[in-house]
Amino acid sequence: MPLPPAPTKRAALLSPDALDAPARSPSKVARKTESAESAQKPPVMDLFDSRAAGEGSHPSAFQGKEAAHPGKPASGSYKKESIALPQPTAKPKKAKRTGPAKLFVLDTNVLMHDPMCLFRFEEHDIFLPMIVLEELDGHKKGMTEVARNARQTSRTLDALAGAQGADIAKGLKLDTTGHPEAGGCLFFQTKPLDYTLPMSLPQGKADNQILGVVEALRKEYAPREVVLVSKDINMRVKARALGLATDDYQNDKTLEDGDLLYSGSLALPADFWTRQSKTIESWQQGSHTFYRITGPIVGSLLINQFVFFEAPGEPPLYARVTEIRAKTAVLKTLKDYNHLKNAVWGVTTRNREQNFAMNLLMDPEVDFVTLAGTAGTGKTLMALASGLTQVLDDRRYTEIIMTRATVSVGEDIGFLPGTEEEKMGPWMGALDDNLEVLGKTDSGSGEWGRAATNELIRSRIKVKSMNFMRGRTFLNKYVIIDEAQNLTPKQMKTLITRAGPGTKIICMGNLAQIDTPYLTEGSSGMTFAVDRFKGWPHGGHITLARGERSRLADFASEVL
Repeated sequence: MPLPPAPTKRAALLSPDALDAPARSPSKVARKTESAESAQKPPVMDLFDSRAAGEGSHPSAFQGKEAAHPGKPASGSYKKESIALPQPTAKPKKAKRTGPAKLFVLDTNVLMHDPMCLFRFEEHDIFLPMIVLEELDGHKKGMTEVARNARQTSRTLDALAGAQGADIAKGLKLDTTGHPEAGGCLFFQTKPLDYTLPMSLPQGKADNQILGVVEALRKEYAPREVVLVSKDINMRVKARALGLATDDYQNDKTLEDGDLLYSGSLALPADFWTRQSKTIESWQQGSHTFYRITGPIVGSLLINQFVFFEAPGEPPLYARVTEIRAKTAVLKTLKDYNHLKNAVWGVTTRNREQNFAMNLLMDPEVDFVTLAGTAGTGKTLMALASGLTQVLDDRRYTEIIMTRATVSVGEDIGFLPGTEEEKMGPWMGALDDNLEVLGKTDSGSGEWGRAATNELIRSRIKVKSMNFMRGRTFLNKYVIIDEAQNLTPKQMKTLITRAGPGTKIICMGNLAQIDTPYLTEGSSGMTFAVDRFKGWPHGGHITLARGERSRLADFASEVL
């Protein structure tokens, strides 16, 4: 049977008697029929006859094969190829769910804690009771962080409700405002819900009304899982007592466990030199020695991570990772600040981790340093000593700017008098204590010399409040952020983004001394910064382990 002549119109307009094949574009049809007409072989016709007329996929895998195999007889190999070669539909990126999407009922405190929480629940749906909107309206006034978050949440809800084609009765699509990761819908309470709560729970309280909404939704949408999400621990306890599914809002937590925090240092295995003896390369550059290593340990290293090797009877190695390429890493030996000849403003380090920290603080290529450690590990003293050396001696920075989170340990004592710097004075007791230590390091200048030095130091240190940091840009400044564990991730971002050209930022804190309400070790801004900056070539972190303040302070940190 000869093939039909080349069509002059679209393939869909050919008569079924001429060719019973799926419709395709004119260019492909013309090219296909021309090659088939030049070959004039029956196997191609068998191929088209074997395909059902209603199939939606085109035999694109065979374009050009008719001319390549003009004499090959019709066989099952052609049919197998026609099934195997066409590409299947795109594979879904996420695993298929085994059940229906969950329905999350959000408490007001979740919306005021994170205004973007509506887009953090992936494919699941969200339900907002009417009392939640009432509470949002009551908290929107003021300049506090909670009021700003309430206003941002209200604007987000307004944008979702005002999107084209939005229907509150059917649910608002959460991906209509540019958040494709949110695949669910947002539902509002548009009608009274029938529920009964125990008489011991006051009916007029907002928390109990939300619990009643969860109870009604659980009955209405059974067997679909309805979960209450709240930051209020007592709210979650009451929900569990009523048999309701509940959970904390987990998206704000950078780490689940504080022990998983990146420490910044790594101990090399005991057989490190034995394994590297045949492949290691070393060279000298100035006062530093470089080592290029290979092996499985490279996969666990990060840029600016410190490594150390200590074994009895062998010389120790203290180095920093400066380069990682494929399966090789380059280690650079450190400057020994334990030695008196390398003292920084008269201060020498007393242990391994302090030496690591001082190498980061004195490196001009490192723009962001985080120091974590318990009380008395020398964080503030080292940061101030290195800052004074680089401001007054090296002239690398113009001045030191110091700030901290003004969160009191006990009850607030009220407003403080004076200027901004005078108001920050009581919060900067650590600055005064460490400046007193640094002022005594120059013993040969006499009392008048020390007084002049202290006056010069004071003129180069500015104490600023975080409340007025918005919109500022620091040029060639050495910025110290003390008590950074009390900052939220948003506050930490605000401070770090103030850095202009030539500015270095030092964040110091003790994650075991968080005084800010609702902040934990996993959700602290300092944890957030350490986790996000690890591996960045111009950032470094070290966790200081040993306290050097006094034997009393060390013992108290361990046993109290």
